[in-house]
Amino acid sequence: MKEYYYDKLFNIKTRGTQRGYPDSTYHNPYQPTPYNALEELFQNYQLKSSDHVVDFGCGKGRLNFFIYYFYNVTVTGIEMNSMLYDEALRNRDCYVNRTQESSDKIHFHCCFAEDYRIEPADNRFYFFNPFSVEIFQQVIQNIEHSAEQHKRAIELILYYGSDEYMNYLKTNTAFELQSEINLSHIFNGDPYDRFLIYRLEG
Repeated sequence: MKEYYYDKLFNIKTRGTQRGYPDSTYHNPYQPTPYNALEELFQNYQLKSSDHVVDFGCGKGRLNFFIYYFYNVTVTGIEMNSMLYDEALRNRDCYVNRTQESSDKIHFHCCFAEDYRIEPADNRFYFFNPFSVEIFQQVIQNIEHSAEQHKRAIELILYYGSDEYMNYLKTNTAFELQSEINLSHIFNGDPYDRFLIYRLEG
């Protein structure tokens, strides 16, 4: 089972979902991206070691460790829930103890997504429906503002993207849909089980 295999490989604990309700009605409960979905994503999507990936609603850090382990990419996880943030930090310690690698390229911040200051090097942004479209709009505006100040190509990776997310990007931004990675053959034909890749040219 992939969920067990990769957690053991990275020496982390990311399985399970969040019990109870999130801290705000604007935020969705923790649910990690399935590892077999991540495998499919990166069979069809390229990352370079110079990329900087930001995961909004990173939870316990699953995506961060997967990306860093296989692609040596700088990763930043943004998590508003302090308990999940603490688990992400523990996972980082466990990962470093197992791999004996540096943690210099694995970062976590405990803050609201809309309060995260987009760094000039940040150029890939991951969303697994972590929050309402109102917060999504604020985050996208922060990204666009950063792109205006520091010209660069930017890509968004949406997993299980909501109609509201897609409509906002289409009608209110210069992001263009570049590709769709369909996962219906893995997850029983659910049309929303897919990755959508949006790009903003530099």
